[in-house]
Amino acid sequence: MESRVLSGAATISGLPKLRTQATRLNNNNNVTFTTATNLTAVSAGGNLIWGRQLRPAVLLETSPARNLKPVCASASSSSADSGDSTGEVAPVGFLQKYPALTTGFFFFMWYFLNVIFNILNKKIYNYFPYPYFVSVIHLAVGVVYCLGSWTVGLPKRAPIDADLLKLLIPVAVCHALGHVTSNISFAAVAVSFTHTIKALEPFFNAAASQFILGQSIPITLWLSLAPVVLGVSMASLTELSFNWLGFISAMISNISFTYRSIYSKKAMTDMDSTNLYAYISIIALIVCLPPALIIEGPVLLKHGFSDAIAKVGLTKFATDLFWVGMFYHLYNQLATNTLERVAPLTHAVGNVLKRVFVIGFSIVVFGNKISTQTAIGTGIAIAGVAMYSFIKAGIEEKKRQAKAA
Repeated sequence: MESRVLSGAATISGLPKLRTQATRLNNNNNVTFTTATNLTAVSAGGNLIWGRQLRPAVLLETSPARNLKPVCASASSSSADSGDSTGEVAPVGFLQKYPALTTGFFFFMWYFLNVIFNILNKKIYNYFPYPYFVSVIHLAVGVVYCLGSWTVGLPKRAPIDADLLKLLIPVAVCHALGHVTSNISFAAVAVSFTHTIKALEPFFNAAASQFILGQSIPITLWLSLAPVVLGVSMASLTELSFNWLGFISAMISNISFTYRSIYSKKAMTDMDSTNLYAYISIIALIVCLPPALIIEGPVLLKHGFSDAIAKVGLTKFATDLFWVGMFYHLYNQLATNTLERVAPLTHAVGNVLKRVFVIGFSIVVFGNKISTQTAIGTGIAIAGVAMYSFIKAGIEEKKRQAKAA
């Protein structure tokens, strides 16, 4: 998932917990209070999204469940004097009662929006082959959406200062470069081929962690990447839509998103992921706009817009650009929210299945003809990504358990 690295897991500390410790101030009035004490730090928490705790079960995982007893003031209640203060447990909502269904819905919407985005994006490039401008539209629609959400307070805009801005600028620049080069590849070759090349992203992440961040990468992780490299090589050799522009652009996208991951680790903040992604989108839009105007602006004014309108009409052209931008922003934001709800292994499975869904649907929708070797190579690459993801998820889970212990 491209947008997953934009936010890290937050740790919630100092959360007040109500305890049913009654203090009787006046024997005549029988007035009681509840007192608040600090709850110890809750580890493995999720980020706060739109002012709400994204993982509602986190408190139940870290502390025993207790029934909060309602406290009321009564001057004539005989039951209070007799010690009858059991009260009733507050009703549990449907989403809290069935969290697995909620998480499943998040996954479904993430996949659905991602597939729709990729299909609509490619259809636009078939009659409007200007990836720099389309990339700007993706970000611009998302920024307008974020500004509108801030206006109504969903979510409330988090403040930003100069120090945080300096941390976010490198992340946003890498995000912008990776996004533009991905779109150049989508415009140049088949969607399935671009996603096959982007399956190499774990290889670049491992290399950057080993040689740039100085982190030790287990040999098992390196071995799991061998099928990925082999599969992508096989698919590239016989891909019918292959051209160097699409291939190199996808590779640059991999490198850009790898550096985005590196800078994201240095820019970990307490800001919730919704606000963080909004700020990054605004900065990325500012970065993408000048190249789009310089490279594609004159051509667009000369015949680019008029050619597209002549082919599909002004209404369809405008609505296609709006919806592709909306789907781009929503699938990225929903991917972040989804991955924060699940364990590392589930996250790994989700990312692998997402790429399989996109490749499969793009082949069916566009009727792309692929050779047998390309199909085998793509399968090997996806299997390698799955192996890498599962091994890495196991390592991360062991680290988390060791830290918690």
